[in-house]
Amino acid sequence: MYLGLDIGTSGVKAILIDGRQRIIASATSPLKVSRPRPGWSEQAPDDWWKACTAAVKAIAKQKPKAIAAVEGIGLSGQQHGATLLDKADKVLRPAILWNDARSFAECHDIEAREPRARKIAGNIPLAGFTAPKLVWVKKHEPRVFEKVAKVLLPKDYVRLRMTGEHASDMSDSSGTFWLDIARRAWSDELLAATDVSRDQMPKLYEGTEATGRLTPQVAKAWGMPKRPVVAGGGGDNPASACGIGAVTPGQAFVSLGTSGVLFVSNERFMPNAARAVHAFCHAVPDAWHQMGVILSATASLEWLAGLLRTPAPKLTAALGKSLSGPSPALFLPYLSGERTPVADAQIRGLAMGIGHETDAKILTHAVLDGVAFAFRDSLEALKAAGTDMSRVMAVGGGTRSELWLKIIATALGLPVDVPADGDFGGAFGAARLGLIAATGADFRKVCTPPRIARTIKPEARARDAYEAAYGRYVKIYPSIREI
Repeated sequence: MYLGLDIGTSGVKAILIDGRQRIIASATSPLKVSRPRPGWSEQAPDDWWKACTAAVKAIAKQKPKAIAAVEGIGLSGQQHGATLLDKADKVLRPAILWNDARSFAECHDIEAREPRARKIAGNIPLAGFTAPKLVWVKKHEPRVFEKVAKVLLPKDYVRLRMTGEHASDMSDSSGTFWLDIARRAWSDELLAATDVSRDQMPKLYEGTEATGRLTPQVAKAWGMPKRPVVAGGGGDNPASACGIGAVTPGQAFVSLGTSGVLFVSNERFMPNAARAVHAFCHAVPDAWHQMGVILSATASLEWLAGLLRTPAPKLTAALGKSLSGPSPALFLPYLSGERTPVADAQIRGLAMGIGHETDAKILTHAVLDGVAFAFRDSLEALKAAGTDMSRVMAVGGGTRSELWLKIIATALGLPVDVPADGDFGGAFGAARLGLIAATGADFRKVCTPPRIARTIKPEARARDAYEAAYGRYVKIYPSIREI
């Protein structure tokens, strides 16, 4: 048996699989986010541990014999979070999360101190990344900064509690802005630019490698007498790629969740920092990946649902399933800033083309279009980095809308494959990595794609209209940036 743990922002999910990768049991435990000031986002690291324990014990209650047979555990988790520990591994302050925007000014500080930063990292520093957060802590909480002995990412703090080891994997560490991603090693230059050192970093592993075993105490508490190995694991998106089978060059998926991701696996490092492409190590050896990241995907639809006091599924259902063209209104989905391609934490959304005739249907359609155009922006940025993709697989809660998938396929000009029912997210990918670490299996044979239920093709009759609408969409940001 093999266990996957995904330490997300809203909760921890645990999935137990057998040697044939059949899901035996699953459980979730919720988490809360603290927002002490506008733009801030924090969590208590001990809450991650409590949620993991609760999820594992829920599975143990369902399947005690199966949980006792666990031989490998994989970890997935929200990326970029800064978990600061002292010499005794005591948490110094609440973890600053990926969607915290307070350190946007510190990104400029890093590049001022190290002009080669983008070239070394292959990425643009963003407020969500870990390194700018440490610069902010040094500037605003110097007493805390002086005590920092280790900086861990969220899933790696859970690993510490599980194994006693300070360790991380290549994919998650890529999002710190301290990694020389081409070399798959910490960069002394980037560390120095934020006044931290290698001694404060965890040891690096591939996502498929074993990083340690459960301590006897945790193994006993979790009902796992075999003291399973714990794999390096991966950041949430690379781990999801392992779950969906996107581990060989050219395999791609579009994730339509709270945030949105256009992900493609690469055989080499292919950066495009100028357009805020996330070019990171993959969670499997000798592989890299690129991501276009948008911060408000289904979050944009949920925002509109709250505004109109109508559930999101009801809003989308009112539009039907056929697609003849785009909405007459345009929507820029930058509700909490944006990453690809503008890397602007302070920009905000915009709706335009609103008239007396504008109703809930027009606004809903505009939001669906705007998110699809944001994915198109990411596609264009990936193409500029030398990536070519022929199709994408769709995952995430937003894929329940048939119309939204048609809009995305049409805006991208690519067929969108929809997998058969199943769970292919970060927890499942983590479980696969746990299996590989425990057995030494070839990741290519383990991380295979699921069966495709159907394929959504671009709507030919709407294609030209969507191209014209996207042409208008791309002019919005440059026009309003200064305003």
